[in-house]
Amino acid sequence: MQNGVSHPLRMVASVAASFLGGVFAVGFLSSSVSERYTSFKKKKYGRLCRSCKAVGYYACKTCKGCGTINWSPLYDPIFINPCVCPTCDGFKVQRCLNCLGYGSA
Repeated sequence: MQNGVSHPLRMVASVAASFLGGVFAVGFLSSSVSERYTSFKKKKYGRLCRSCKAVGYYACKTCKGCGTINWSPLYDPIFINPCVCPTCDGFKVQRCLNCLGYGSA
């Protein structure tokens, strides 16, 4: 018994941690491979997206590509504040909803 933890308990804890780490790694790897395979299949066999012209992104429709919107609390025309666009977070583009950013549907 060292530092208040018995040797069998320490062994069980290390085996459990190794097992959980392996499960996490395998899950991450399989989801990554699955996503890349889906992307490959869409690009190879899918049609080009007409909404974004096969780019995957287009100008934000909420802020019209400005990155900010005019907002006022309680619709008071005196106090109009420019705020960051909630749709694109100020990046001025949004992911195509037709192809989900892949460029082909």
